[in-house]
Order: sequence, then structure tokens, then C-alpha cells
Amino acid sequence: MTPTRPLRRGSGPRSPRLLVAAALLASVAAVPSAASATPETGAPAAAPAAEPGKAPARSGSPGPAYERVAHFYGAYVDVANDPGSNKAAAALRTFYLTADLRGRLLDWERRHDADGVLRAQHVPSAWRVTAGDSGMGKTTSTVRLTWGTGAERTYTYLSVQSDLATRTITDIKSKY
Repeated sequence: MTPTRPLRRGSGPRSPRLLVAAALLASVAAVPSAASATPETGAPAAAPAAEPGKAPARSGSPGPAYERVAHFYGAYVDVANDPGSNKAAAALRTFYLTADLRGRLLDWERRHDADGVLRAQHVPSAWRVTAGDSGMGKTTSTVRLTWGTGAERTYTYLSVQSDLATRTITDIKSKY
């Protein structure tokens, strides 16, 4: 027979601390992991395995301007990873960017021989958008592009300005 230790005060089966901890754990377990964003990319975390015959769910909304910037960069990076997707990239630019910005990007691209949206010749491995300051009908978001993986990864930062009324992107500049 193994000796039993007496219960300490507050650790019994009906302890209020234990009940609060159990309730907290139950509420955390009820939140799906897909609802949280990964710290690295800002993208949704991998969804739990789907039920057989059903695809995992994803969601989004047309919310604030910085979310629209995130939607644009997510789609643009996906398209840029596919060879021969110039038509899709042009359609994304037409939908999300002002005509003035598209013209300025073409000039920038001719001078630098690189993609003006990404400010690079290659495609990043990840991206993250953070909301910034707003004023006078404009808002600024910071886009962090991740290059490489693991210990070899580096980052570049872009300042992306959007019009609050139309939520279209009006300017893209290197931040640092």
C-alpha cells in the first residue's frame, strides 16, 4: 500500500480554484485552432483534421482597410508563386490598387527590374500585415515580407497606404 498525502487547502475536488481552472481550460479547448493566427505569417493556423469527406473551414470579411491589404498580399503572393500567372496578378492589381498607383508601380518596375508590389525580384515565403495610423481619409499598414525559412529567414517591410472611403491601396513604399 502506498502512503497518501493529505490534501492541501484549496486543492480538494470541490476547490473554487480547481473549478475556475477547469472552466478556463474547457473554454480554451472550445476555440478552434484555425481561429488563431500564427505569429510568423499572420495567416490562420493550420486547421484541425477535417471530418472524413469534409474540407476544413476558413473565414474572412471585407472589414477594415488593413484587412483588405492582407487579402491583397495573400492573393498576390499566391499568384506570384505560380509561373505564368501575369494575367491573374494584373487582375488583382486592377481590383485592389488605384490606377495612379498601378502607373507608378510600372515606372518603378522598369527602373528596378523587380516587382513593385513586393519590391523584390523573388517571391516571399510569408507575409504579415499590421494596422497603422489613420488620418485625413487615409490609413497606413505595415507589410512584413519573410524571405527564406528557419534560421536563414530575413524580413523586408513595406508601408502601404489605403484610402479609407474606397479601401483601395493608393501607395506602396519600402519602409526602411
